[in-house]
Amino acid sequence: MAAELTALRELTMEEGERVRGLVVPPLLMSLLREGRWVHPGDEELRRLIPWFEDPLDFLTSVAGMEWESRSMDMFADDASYPELFREVRGSEREAPVELPWLDVEKAFLIAVCRHAGDDVALALDYRTDPADPRVVGSDFWTDPRG
Repeated sequence: MAAELTALRELTMEEGERVRGLVVPPLLMSLLREGRWVHPGDEELRRLIPWFEDPLDFLTSVAGMEWESRSMDMFADDASYPELFREVRGSEREAPVELPWLDVEKAFLIAVCRHAGDDVALALDYRTDPADPRVVGSDFWTDPRG
């Protein structure tokens, strides 16, 4: 059974849905297809991510993730935003992009701020492993310096 699951994961990773050219992880894809990628409620999310003061909405489709992730390009490409949002294009850098900066070419959004202007989000970050991305979050307001 374990070998079958591994083969299924490899097949899904090779042929799976993509956002910004990045393969959506099989578990997330399964949750999306089954309608189970749902917000757990503001209180539960606050318990899990206490530093997020502003509410988030989960993106419940690949199309929604693709659409919302386009904002990262705007912030990375506009010279007035990179320092503010810490989003850049890794292909334009000599050194690898490390946290707290986000390489917008290797990430896509999975949850976004509920209220315009809150400027918070969760993303899948593929820099460390293209087959097993990590979850990263922006939190613009916790640091009083921005």
